[in-house]
Amino acid sequence: MESLNAILLTRLTRFHLTELAELYRRAGSATAVIEHKRDIREILPDASRHLMQALKDIDNFRDRAEQELEYDQKHNIQLLCMNDERYPQRLRECPDAPILLYYLGNADLNCRHIINIIGTRHCTTYGQDIIHSFARELKTLCPDVLIFSGLAYGVDIHAHRAALQNGLETIGVLAHGLDDIYPRGHRDTASQMTKQGGLLTEYTTHTQPVARNFVQRNRIVAGCSDATILVESASKGGGLITCSIARSYGREVFAFPGSVHSDYSEGCNNLIRDNGASLITSATDFVKAMGWDDDIRLEQAQQRGIERNLFPNLSSEEESIVRVLSKNNDLQINLLSVQANIPISQLTGILFTLEMKGVIKAMAGGCYHLLA
Repeated sequence: MESLNAILLTRLTRFHLTELAELYRRAGSATAVIEHKRDIREILPDASRHLMQALKDIDNFRDRAEQELEYDQKHNIQLLCMNDERYPQRLRECPDAPILLYYLGNADLNCRHIINIIGTRHCTTYGQDIIHSFARELKTLCPDVLIFSGLAYGVDIHAHRAALQNGLETIGVLAHGLDDIYPRGHRDTASQMTKQGGLLTEYTTHTQPVARNFVQRNRIVAGCSDATILVESASKGGGLITCSIARSYGREVFAFPGSVHSDYSEGCNNLIRDNGASLITSATDFVKAMGWDDDIRLEQAQQRGIERNLFPNLSSEEESIVRVLSKNNDLQINLLSVQANIPISQLTGILFTLEMKGVIKAMAGGCYHLLA
């Protein structure tokens, strides 16, 4: 029933992305929203009249929703409602998150490290070389990373294929339903991805890949990830839109520089120049910037048998962090830096030590959770 009601609600999301997401969060489920469709302002007092009328007429879509549910069940498509623990937690934090996702694949959408690799649909040899060397190096440095992109021409498809070739899981976010693949030339890659990653969309079957859907799906690519990596881009393009969305969500943005004479490096160079992205030239740069090299050292230390009881005492700085997290747990590093009054440059090393001691745990979205 919840899945069916969620499908019904998605018929309204084109016009009410943020408003409908807020309504769902307050109600707690799609079923609760449907049950209150005639008195919705009891849940969302400032609900628009347009939304109120749309909800009153929502049963007009019930036959179509039932057909969709039947198709999804027949083809092993997972329906991930926003209150489902399998739903991408990073995306759930975003104000305009979809209330329902359709997923075909086997990757954990809430794994520890998730990035997206995006850029122009006219990827040059330079861009292709960057993507493949980046994926190869990343597999060595951070073998559990999940790579998102949009299955489009250019950077997207090269990112997916480089991930597959290097044994990394990869997710394609589609601008249409899971009953088809666009572009059709990417079908073989998409099929392989369902066994080593997956395909994800907010759209029902029979949805055509129209232009507005590609722009809208960019928020899913950005919202599911810890970081966005722009490989090549002209001065305008969808990749820059995704970078802007990622920054609005408080996510990290990186870009590879290119020749000042290259049209498809102009967007990257401008973004770096305007402080819209951090410059990287390799996976090593990226992993260090994200602080994931500390994760790697921690795992190596844990494998060598480092246990918490070897570190019975905490320093004054460590105690300060523990006090902050005991009052307000699961803080991002920037907020933790402010509340503990410790510079981020110093805080990173202290957090690593506390992880080794088993006092805290790094969570999705750059948050830290107090275990003690």
